Formats: sequence, C-alpha cells, structure tokens
Amino acid sequence: MLLLWILSLLLGAVAGKEVCYERLGCFSDDAPWAGIIERPLKILPWSPSDVNTRFLLYTNENQDNYQTITADASNIRSSNFQTNRMTRFIIHGFIDKGEENWLADMCKNLFKVESVNCICVDWKGGSRTGYTQASQNTRIVGAEVAYLVDFLQSQFEYSPSNVHLIGHSLGSHIAGEAGRRTEGAIGRITGLDPAEPCFEGTPELIRLDPSDAQFVDVIHTDAAPIIPNLGFGMSQISGHLDFFPNGGLEMPGCQKNILSQIVDIDGIWEGTRDFAACNHLRSYKYYIDSIVNPTGFAGFSCSSYSVFSANKCFPCASEGCPQMGHYADRYPGKTRAEGQTFYLNTGDKSNFSLWRYQVTITLSGEKVTGHALVSLFGTGGNSKQFEIFKGSLQPGSTHSNEIDSDVDVGELQKVKFIWYNNLINLFGPRVGASRISVERNDGRVFEFCSQETVKEEVLLTLTAC
Repeated sequence: MLLLWILSLLLGAVAGKEVCYERLGCFSDDAPWAGIIERPLKILPWSPSDVNTRFLLYTNENQDNYQTITADASNIRSSNFQTNRMTRFIIHGFIDKGEENWLADMCKNLFKVESVNCICVDWKGGSRTGYTQASQNTRIVGAEVAYLVDFLQSQFEYSPSNVHLIGHSLGSHIAGEAGRRTEGAIGRITGLDPAEPCFEGTPELIRLDPSDAQFVDVIHTDAAPIIPNLGFGMSQISGHLDFFPNGGLEMPGCQKNILSQIVDIDGIWEGTRDFAACNHLRSYKYYIDSIVNPTGFAGFSCSSYSVFSANKCFPCASEGCPQMGHYADRYPGKTRAEGQTFYLNTGDKSNFSLWRYQVTITLSGEKVTGHALVSLFGTGGNSKQFEIFKGSLQPGSTHSNEIDSDVDVGELQKVKFIWYNNLINLFGPRVGASRISVERNDGRVFEFCSQETVKEEVLLTLTAC
C-alpha cells in the first residue's frame, strides 16, 4: 500500500492530462487537483454526460413534484422559477441522489417560511462510484452549477447575490467550486459537514473556503479524523462562521444500538444510512430543523468545546449569538472576520433545537447533602427539571449552572425548586431557595424569590421578587 502511494506521487510529477468540454471548459489532473499528498492518484473527472447533473426545481406552487430545468431560456420561462425570489440550491454528497427525501424535506420547510426557488441538484451519475473518482466529479457538478448561475444572470438579469448554495459532504465542495467559478459573487454558501478525504489540508482552490461567496457558513458534525475514527467531515475551518455543535465529533442520538438504529422510524434505508454515517448526516438534519426554529440553535463564541462545556462562554455578546443553520446570515458580524468559531448543544432527535439558560440559586433552610433541581415556567411553555448543584446544600450558598432546554420558555413567570438525597431523613430537614436568577442568552435576567423551605421531593414555587 505504501509502495502504491509513493509510485502515485512520483507519477504525479509527470505532465498531466487534460479534458475539455463545451460550456464548462477544461479540467486537468495536474497538481493540486491530483498528484499531491491528499490526492495522490492521477484521476480526471468524468464527462458531463456521464455525471449527468440535473436541476430539480421545487417552488411554493409545486412543492411535491419537481420540474427539471436547464440552462435554456424557454425551459426556465415555462417553469415555476420566479426571478423575484431567492434561489437556494441543495447539493447532495457521495452515494446520495437529488431525489433523496432529505432534499425535498429541506425545500418543504423552506416553503413554510418564505417564497423561494428551491433547486435540488442531482448528480448521482457521478456520486455513485468510488470515492476518489466522485471527489473529482465534483468539479464537473460545480461547473454546471456555476454555468446555470451565470446563465440566469445573463439571460434574466438575476443577481448571483440572490443565490444560496447548500451542500452536504462532497456537495459542500461542489458549492465551493461553483463559487470559485463565479468569482465569489454568489450571495451565500452553507457547507453541511464538508467532506474530509481528498479535501482537508488542500489548497483553497480545491475545497470550500470563505472566498467562494459573499458569506460562507459551515456546520461540522463528524470532524474526527478519517483514520482511525472514520470521521467523514472536515475539522478544518472553512467559512466566515464555523459551528461545532456538541463539539463537532459525536452527535447525541448517534450511539444507539445497531438494531434500533437500522430499524429507524423513518424506514430501513434511512436507518441504515444513520448507522453508517449518523454524525455526518446530522448536519443536514440540523439545518432542516433550523428553518422552522429561528432561535433554537444559538452558537456561542468560545475557544473550545471544553471551555463552552465548563460554562465560560455565556451569555451572547452585545450583538447577539449567530444561529447555526438557516438564519446564520442574520448575524450582524457574519463577515467581520473569517474563521469565527461557535459552539452549542443540540437535542438527540428531531426537533434538535435547544435554548440555553444560566440558572443561579441561593439556598436557604438546613444544611444537608443532596441534589438541587430547578424547572422554568414561562409564556412559551415549561422546561423539565434540571440539576443545578449536587453536594453540600448549605444555607446562604450560591450555585450556578447552564442548562439546555428543549422548550423556549419565553418570558419567565415563575420557577420551581426541588431537592432530594435518597437518604432516610428521620428528622425531615427542610431546604429552600431564597433566590433564583435565570439569565437568557440575550443577557436578560429574571429574578425569583421565596422565604419558604420544603422537605425532600416537595416542589417549592418561586415567583418574581
């Protein structure tokens, strides 16, 4: 294997081959496209006819049945494509296809919040082959996307700034190639766990990077190394905003046993996909959920996930937190710098959104050893109970913890306190919370007070001070 790799690199020093295609231009196997450490094999992309890139248009008027569009003026005029709308391209990755359910599901969620041209890019002719070949075929697909964007501009005066490319895995780099070919004029590219093999550590020419669009945001969900961890996604910073949910390595809900994961609620095929690449697929599932949850994926600026988990990155800065996913472009500082990194937690199943709060309790009553829990009640709903502290519950002591609620409780109205220690308490000690402060990620603080104490496992309600 090592000998093959060395020979491949030596062969890479030989003058490369080139193929040219009408409309799309020429493609070579010269470095850095091939013959480098990250892609030692000298391989050319397949022809456009073999890759067979198709553009499947869904709109608010045809949500269930796509129209196939091409770079032809009469074809586009006869379709439901409208030039007064945003156009969002969704691009699948390796082995996948444009008619897979998740692409149509993303479109359907988009139709709930906006009028949009939603184009699913199908390139299964080039994705269903060996991975190394598929990684080269992305160049053809990127060129096809760029050609259609340029055609819309030249024939319909449709601005590339109204185009948003959303790519998963290899699709992220397809979006990057399309952006490079349109000289960064595309309004936005979203990379959903950009593929690592053949791309991580390569020159920007090859992979998704911030210069490919006016705004680039990236979600990393499978950033462990491909060897030995079989992480399919890049850990490399690739956008203006890079989000690392749950640290970017292991996603909640991806550790189910084999049977429960394959026999999935959405069917055997979806379950099998999840078993093989659960972390990698989470990126597009988070994006789909983010469309209908505008505040449920707040990302916190932090130096690392361990620092975030140690509760040292709360609340948001004065300009707020960016939302991972669909609404990342609403962040005021989105293009202030490249490589801004953000961390957050998600739920273990759809709906994946969570809302983060900081809860501070001041204890009262008697001194005991045990656990102190709090639940939140507000105009938007009620949270479950969260443990704020365990150990010596001493009157007058103050303890803080950050919690991730699967309910946006809205304007807080009251909180409930409970304690327990699973011991036989012969003398019935009483513990309370004289004050509980709850801070939202926007910095707003709600204060609740009580002068009462309660026995173990008895709820104590605190109201506004």
